[in-house]
Amino acid sequence: MFTRLKKWLLASSIVFLSACGGHHHPSVLDVAQEDARFTILVEAVQTAGLQPTLDGDGPLTLFAPTDAAFASLLTELGLTKAQLLADTALLTSVLTYHVLPTQVNAAAVPLGKAITTVEGGFFKIESGAGGALTVQDGRNRIAAISATDLPARNGVVHVVDKVILPANRDIVQTAQALPDFSILVEALVAANLTGALSGPGPFTVFAPTNAAFTDLLTSLGLTKAQLLADTVLLPSVLRYHVVSGRVLKADVPVGTPIQTLEPGKTFTVDGTLVITDAQSNTAQIVATDVFTSNGVIHVIDKVIRP
Repeated sequence: MFTRLKKWLLASSIVFLSACGGHHHPSVLDVAQEDARFTILVEAVQTAGLQPTLDGDGPLTLFAPTDAAFASLLTELGLTKAQLLADTALLTSVLTYHVLPTQVNAAAVPLGKAITTVEGGFFKIESGAGGALTVQDGRNRIAAISATDLPARNGVVHVVDKVILPANRDIVQTAQALPDFSILVEALVAANLTGALSGPGPFTVFAPTNAAFTDLLTSLGLTKAQLLADTVLLPSVLRYHVVSGRVLKADVPVGTPIQTLEPGKTFTVDGTLVITDAQSNTAQIVATDVFTSNGVIHVIDKVIRP
């Protein structure tokens, strides 16, 4: 009797263990493979040869775009699925941008902070109405996280409604693409600073709008041509708008002097995002966290002065 019981227990435990070793312990890739919403993602991962990574030990966090998300990406980029899958460099960079080298469950997401991906670029996650989470990618596009915390043996999967993309423009290229910064771009060219701000950085730029420059010209009694020709004042003012390192809105040190690229010159920012410059003038930060490949831009409504 005892021997038979022992045999039965042994057999039962083998069945139980094989069941646990099977579908009860899927990898993040298995989670995607077993869900009909992710057929293009799975095909893309296989095409890019990323299965070993997503099947590995982890821990990993996968932001998984649905088939609908891939369909809208193809429209946005003007590509067919075949063209996207054939572009191995683009495909690999996009897919690895959706993976974090750690497990981050929804409750542990560092809201508003830069989150570094396996690809090397970063994005941030914010919480909106009703606690809904959104992702801002490197190209300042917004994706909604529609489901969170799908469990896997090597991490966790979150579902996103848009394929997120790493940054493809540096600070100068980003400013050039925004019409409100045309005078800033002219000034950077005149002061020979475009090379520095196109470099690896990262930098944080407090970028004055065209209206901010117009105000400055009025207060100084200068024409734009005179300002751009002033090889002492102009570079000094522009360097004062740049901080070394990537400082997102969530990390701006409130009430502490912030060292700029203009040697020895600082400014402070208060809790309402008002900057006080070295001459006790103020400027409002009117938009924050415009992402670029080599840093971040915050928009200000006045030119600050060292």
